[in-house]
Amino acid sequence: MILARNLSQRYPRSDGSAPLTVLDGVDLHIREGEVVVILGPSGSGKTTLLGLLAGLDLPTEGQVALHGVDQGELSEDERASFRAENVGFVFQDFQLIPTLTARENVQVPLELLPKGRAPSASEAAQRAEALLERVGLGDRQDHFPSQLSGGEQQRVGLARAFAAEPRILFADEPTGNLDRKTGERIANLLFELNQEAGTTLVIVTHDMSLAERAGKIVNIDSGRLQDDGRLQDDGA
Repeated sequence: MILARNLSQRYPRSDGSAPLTVLDGVDLHIREGEVVVILGPSGSGKTTLLGLLAGLDLPTEGQVALHGVDQGELSEDERASFRAENVGFVFQDFQLIPTLTARENVQVPLELLPKGRAPSASEAAQRAEALLERVGLGDRQDHFPSQLSGGEQQRVGLARAFAAEPRILFADEPTGNLDRKTGERIANLLFELNQEAGTTLVIVTHDMSLAERAGKIVNIDSGRLQDDGRLQDDGA
């Protein structure tokens, strides 16, 4: 499902000195349906790695293939179209559109689908309403983000992430802006929704409680993978 080979990401420095290396020769294979946590401290390169794996950015060196499609061979518009059809995101800071209601925010990924896959407006609204019911916000569908708590906003974010039925879901510190109790509820909901959908799930975090629930954990530090261990025996 996700194959990364020799990924490196370097950025030039303004003073002309040697480029800043954020990732250095990363190899990673994530199979369809796996739940993988990329674990590391702040500044370790884990968010940069997620951006490359998701096709949001292109590496300085190396290759990323999603579902057999080499992201480096696609134009920026083609990568955006590929993500719309295949990839969902959950963000630490929610990234809801403030001028849209909860239901309208959930409908956004459906509106980005290409013709032939995009549902009608009424079907999109029904799907959004059903997802918001599923995450416990059936009575908050017409509320704007500013009228919702942090936990409620992240529940909207989860509903939005699963709206277009993505094959792969990337979650970047999904509980990072929440208190412990709310974060546990969001984590439970994330894993429940993912199990129901059978999506390949990649979570970037520094939270060990999230990592312990994954099928596979990848440690990264200073831009390099430290090991590629499994928390559960999957026969590999």
